[in-house]
Amino acid sequence: FSRTCGLIYLEQPSSEISAELSSVLVLKNYWITFLLAKGKVLQVEDDLVISFQLLLCVLDYFIKLSPPAMLKEPYKSAVTAVTVNGSARTPRRGQNRSTRISKQIDTDTKVIEVLCKEHDCNLDEVKNVYFTSFIPFLNSVGIVASNGLPEVEVLSKQYDELYLKNKDIDARLFLDHDETLQPDVIACSQLERTPLKTNPDEELNVILPQTPVRAAMNNIQQLIMILNSATDKPSDTLITYFNNCTVNPKDSILKRVESLEHIFKKKFAEAVGHGCAEIGSQRYKLGVRLYYRVMESMLKSEEERLSVQNFSKLLNDNIFHTSLLACAVEVVMATYVRNASQSDGTSAETNLSFPWILNVFDLKAFDFYKVIESFIKAEPSLTREMIKHLERCEHRIMESLAWQSGSPLFDLIKQSKEREGQTDQPEPTSTLNLPLQHNHTAADLYLSPVRSPKKKASGPPPSATSTPDAQPTVTPQTQKPQKSTSLSLFYKKVYLLAYLRLRTLFFRLLSEHPDLEPLIWTLFQHTLQNEYELMRDRHLDQIMMCSMYGICKVKNVDLRFKIIVSAYKELPNTNQETFKRVLIREEQYDSIIVFYNLVFMQRLKTNILQYASNRPPTLSPIPHIPRSPYQFSNSPRRVPAGNNIYISPLKSPYKFSDGFQSPTKMTPRSRILVSIGESFGTSEKFQKINQMVCNSDCQLKRSAEVSAAPKPLKRLRFDIEGQDEADGSKHLPQESKFQQKLAEMTSTRTRMQKQKLSDANDTSASEEK
Repeated sequence: FSRTCGLIYLEQPSSEISAELSSVLVLKNYWITFLLAKGKVLQVEDDLVISFQLLLCVLDYFIKLSPPAMLKEPYKSAVTAVTVNGSARTPRRGQNRSTRISKQIDTDTKVIEVLCKEHDCNLDEVKNVYFTSFIPFLNSVGIVASNGLPEVEVLSKQYDELYLKNKDIDARLFLDHDETLQPDVIACSQLERTPLKTNPDEELNVILPQTPVRAAMNNIQQLIMILNSATDKPSDTLITYFNNCTVNPKDSILKRVESLEHIFKKKFAEAVGHGCAEIGSQRYKLGVRLYYRVMESMLKSEEERLSVQNFSKLLNDNIFHTSLLACAVEVVMATYVRNASQSDGTSAETNLSFPWILNVFDLKAFDFYKVIESFIKAEPSLTREMIKHLERCEHRIMESLAWQSGSPLFDLIKQSKEREGQTDQPEPTSTLNLPLQHNHTAADLYLSPVRSPKKKASGPPPSATSTPDAQPTVTPQTQKPQKSTSLSLFYKKVYLLAYLRLRTLFFRLLSEHPDLEPLIWTLFQHTLQNEYELMRDRHLDQIMMCSMYGICKVKNVDLRFKIIVSAYKELPNTNQETFKRVLIREEQYDSIIVFYNLVFMQRLKTNILQYASNRPPTLSPIPHIPRSPYQFSNSPRRVPAGNNIYISPLKSPYKFSDGFQSPTKMTPRSRILVSIGESFGTSEKFQKINQMVCNSDCQLKRSAEVSAAPKPLKRLRFDIEGQDEADGSKHLPQESKFQQKLAEMTSTRTRMQKQKLSDANDTSASEEK
């Protein structure tokens, strides 16, 4: 706000400007009006994007009330244009406000257009906020443009009422630069300092990370530009797929999209503010575009994989469509809501955070999980942050949401148990140490079982149009019911997540007892497989902590629950409610130690005591830990044989007004950035890179184990022909003093190493004599 006002107003306007319009007074008016608007329009005041859009509306309103002589360009020209058209600062008391608005749309939007362009903000969204939320706010507080600037005292009095009602901080203190609200300047200055920047003689060119508002605008504009080519209706390609179906799903798809829009708008308005229904509608429509785009991509992949074009079963599956649409809308919502991410990648929960979308669409978490991986693969333009967000949604489903009462997961497990008697398992332990296959698709999971048994049996060949789990099939008596693909994959992923969580906590607490890890994992895995009812309405981490405590207890290792939960709190993406509030019995909750004593131990006492006997249970295999199946297009790649040098595709922020992905204000963490295609400048940058590489390489090698023999350092030169000299004993005239000094140190270390080896050989030879 302060920085933007500095770009709008002249510091010393001409003397003809009234003293009543001093910059201090203007800023105070602006700020308090904004606080009032945010407080009255939004129920969720931490919605960063709508808050910023409201701020632009306030700026627009006051700029048009300001004399042009106070303004800088391009705002001065915009206000002059509005004044010439006679739509600003003219008596309008006798006009109906809605009539006045309709006349002003063409002229009054010039200022808001400039503001949006300067801030890379979507004009349509800001206009929507202006006419659906900001104008009604002005009416509600009695601010009339023809009366000039509103009285600060009147605004402050109204804000006092809002402040006392909400019991939030008094945000007017920001105007007074109250020290309790100021950032730690020293901490900020140290934020970007690294060992390479500690030399006081060097010129510090520290580029701070993006602000949350800038990150928000960049992410939103990137999403909008990706979806610009998409449409609100099914494409011609999708229509062709629909027409190829035995039962054309087009009408049901369009009706579903329309009905869910009404539900979404209502729920969004209830969560954010009753005046924000149209804002919710805008976001939903972006999600619909993404929904159709991803559906088309999925169907093309399925056609290539199965060589079929009739996807009638899949495209007439209500749960598949609801899940796919929910995932698309979640991507849009997360792009808007998760912009205020902290530096560690976490984000504060809001009313709109996942799993809010599941409640809006009345969708079960287990059904939503089935679409996530296929969605990511089908949409290559997803950012790394959004892929991480969807992975985190998947983890939350696996750790607790899928285990809630009423989840279809329990029915699938029950069917699996009954399929071949109690000996059957959701996922055999023998497959744990096998690599996790990622060749399944959404069609496999929503319509599983999709594969016929290997032995010959009558029936149609497998295809994406096979019968879903929910519909019984008539099978020959000699053929056993097929296994659920979705359940099998789910358990594999749960086992992997469970083991990775356990391993992280184990190394924090029991690294001195490595023999206990396989025992704890075996108990943990046994519980998930055979005592899965313990997971109902509980959390995966609760079973993990109880398994760790139980094994330590029977092995006489002193590890108390207090120590376990203290270490657990330090893990990423954890919540204290996990160990403070555990379900004991119906509608009764208590701490995790009470759960262990009254529930966990009672159910697993016999099994736990076996670990203290001479015949402990057979150890469960350790799950195979794969790389992420998702390819991050913007991941830096290391240059082969390069000393700590990486190449990374161009990243945000982008200046969207100049076109997609054009580099402007980059914010690299490193001191030097080379952007291919731009003028690089002098050769001094290359020399600095040489110095950085040599310096960092030297530090890395010094921090290596003492026992490792030091290797001669190679210097990387871009501007010198010929081979690098490993020993550094020769110097070239164009070398810097730093490079010469480094080469001398390297040569000295090499000679010392050779001398040490020679002395060792002499000693061994004398001992042999």
